[in-house]
Amino acid sequence: MATSLPFFNIAPNMRYYMFVLITSVLIAFLGYGTYTTAKLLRTWRPDRNLILLPAENILRILLLPVCVGLGLLSNLPFAQLGWRINSLLMPVAIQIFAGIILGCLLALVFFVSTRWLMNSAGARFYSPTLIDAIVPHNRRQLALVILAMVPIVLLEELLFRSLLIGGFAPLLPMPALLIGTGILFGVMHSPQGVWGMTGAGMAGILFGLLFLGFGGLLAPVVAHYIANIVQIGIAMRMQRTDRWTTG
Repeated sequence: MATSLPFFNIAPNMRYYMFVLITSVLIAFLGYGTYTTAKLLRTWRPDRNLILLPAENILRILLLPVCVGLGLLSNLPFAQLGWRINSLLMPVAIQIFAGIILGCLLALVFFVSTRWLMNSAGARFYSPTLIDAIVPHNRRQLALVILAMVPIVLLEELLFRSLLIGGFAPLLPMPALLIGTGILFGVMHSPQGVWGMTGAGMAGILFGLLFLGFGGLLAPVVAHYIANIVQIGIAMRMQRTDRWTTG
């Protein structure tokens, strides 16, 4: 896969190892940001929706072309990175349908298990603080959150499925990548508490299986987006009726 950009006129092996290094640094940077957020939320109560913070959204949008650039730097085929929409075996309609169904099922399972856990153990394993910080309080906020969730999901899928699973495949066996990226995906959700990290980790493995099974990013992106939106919608409704911990 040739390119005329001067920066990419480097030996293929050197380009690939540069890709591995820069991607690892980017993940470490985002991980540190997640850690500081989790630590801050122990004592800080935000006065606005965290998903709608302008600086955070600008950073996510700027990181999208960075991830694309990293994929190009890797010199790997687009198919390995999941950068294809359609194929003879997996048409777009099937991928979207599978993503919607699996996303809804994932959101339902996570809601039922989270509600049971909070009813039986309170906030020991899942942080209601984060729920309060991301759930919209009116329809306008809901519409903005639905829009803001697009770059969030795209960035996470590009990083964890395309770059880490597809991009690191020449270095590590696929089972290790699936489990490792799932664990890392869970750790990146540390502000949600222990159960939030556990649920995100399992979801990360599922998204990885979708990425490999469908041979592209479309199905996991749809499943991830639908799961997040449905969970936010349910949480919004439960907050209005104040039933998260009352059964």
